[in-house]
Amino acid sequence: MSQSPPKDKSPAVPAETDTPTTHFGRRIVPEAEKAKLVHGVFSSVAGKYDLMNDVMSLGIHRLWKDAMMDWLAPRPGQHLIDVAGGTGDIAFRFLARAEDSRATIVDLTESMLAAGRQRGEAENLSERLSWVVGDAMKLPFASGSFDAYTISFGIRNVTRIADALSEAYRVLRRGGRLMVLEFSHIPNAGLQRLYDLYSFACIPRMGQIIANDRDSYQYLVESIRRFPPQEEFADMIRAAGFENVSWRNLTMGVAALHSGWKL
Repeated sequence: MSQSPPKDKSPAVPAETDTPTTHFGRRIVPEAEKAKLVHGVFSSVAGKYDLMNDVMSLGIHRLWKDAMMDWLAPRPGQHLIDVAGGTGDIAFRFLARAEDSRATIVDLTESMLAAGRQRGEAENLSERLSWVVGDAMKLPFASGSFDAYTISFGIRNVTRIADALSEAYRVLRRGGRLMVLEFSHIPNAGLQRLYDLYSFACIPRMGQIIANDRDSYQYLVESIRRFPPQEEFADMIRAAGFENVSWRNLTMGVAALHSGWKL
């Protein structure tokens, strides 16, 4: 009598999948889910977003945004697109520096835009502002529509950063300028460790106390550590077609400004 072959007792191997994945903080998630997760984070914190920025950075984010405008040097009549513009911090600074200028703020989260829209009405700037719910990877505008493109503390939340940079290039006019303000990497390893200690120990706790949302600020801290270093991100900007790409560290590299031109 023939014997049946022995059963294979090796552990099951998960079936391969073609579903693309990305990171959401320390988690690996399907690409299709990240935008929804990011939307949930910013919907949750919208009401306290500006206050938390002040608390987390001890107000220094205001100086960083002013430095962004100093380098951008807005000119009269220009049209800015501010992506992930949320409550309008960058757009308001732009309008204050350029007579007859306009700004279009794009954000994935309606509640963030609503907070900014109220602020615009209070400052009598509504006629110079447009608020659009949209995705950085697929902007609802014709090619060559804008003179300047800014994104401040938002590009690290985009599912595919390269796609967002390609869209930035597309919607800018010839001679238009990209400027990105984002948390970055401190070149001094000891200072980076101290900054990490502060970030992971304090910022989620602040989020719990001020915004009643620890998890969202835990994600925001984790997302900063996932963002590429300065030179690597500069290479991504070049790969999207931009020229004369350069960057400047702010506060020893806690944040960095990146600039590129569509020539």
